Amino acid sequence: MGQAERKFIRQGNKEYKDEKFDESELLYRRALDKDNESYAGEFNLGDALYKQEKFEDAARNFEELTENEEDPIKLSQLYHNLGNSHLQANKLEESIEAYKNALRNNPSDEETRHNLAFAQSMLQQQQQQQQQDQQDQQDQENEEESQEPRDDQDEQQPTPTPSAGQGAAPTPTPDPNQPLFSALERAEAEAREAMRSPTPQVGKVEKDW
Repeated sequence: MGQAERKFIRQGNKEYKDEKFDESELLYRRALDKDNESYAGEFNLGDALYKQEKFEDAARNFEELTENEEDPIKLSQLYHNLGNSHLQANKLEESIEAYKNALRNNPSDEETRHNLAFAQSMLQQQQQQQQQDQQDQQDQENEEESQEPRDDQDEQQPTPTPSAGQGAAPTPTPDPNQPLFSALERAEAEAREAMRSPTPQVGKVEKDW
């Protein structure tokens, strides 16, 4: 590590600890200008981007670092942070794959295991919601279709015009035997309750160098 690169990384770490993440980003980039292969510069830049909620940019940084890294512990850290970045960007399938890669390199990482379970439950809820939305849409279309008058009915049973003093025909009431919630909706509600999980532990992304 060159002197200039080390200086910028130290300065970047100081700004990072002071939560001046935009300043730390600039300093890490200056370190990379001095050495574009600096692992510390790239890793810490990813952290600074993450803290600024630039999750897709952070993900790109961490993913690039995985390509040439062979140390399993470092790979586990990179994939963990990659998973966090994808999770915050609501890319659930990508986050799950990243967490799995982290665990392949470090099976004892309980924080990653927690985040993996959280992302999987979020994906399951999302898929159930999509299925429910599709079912609701289908039910709505079927209901509208059933309410459309048929031509043969119009011809055989014309609707009488109310005479003076008579009210209009009453609006049909809903079938009292029709349940308000389908079995799928009830199952979804139960699943949501069962899968409630604490917020994923995504805070430990910084790396001191």
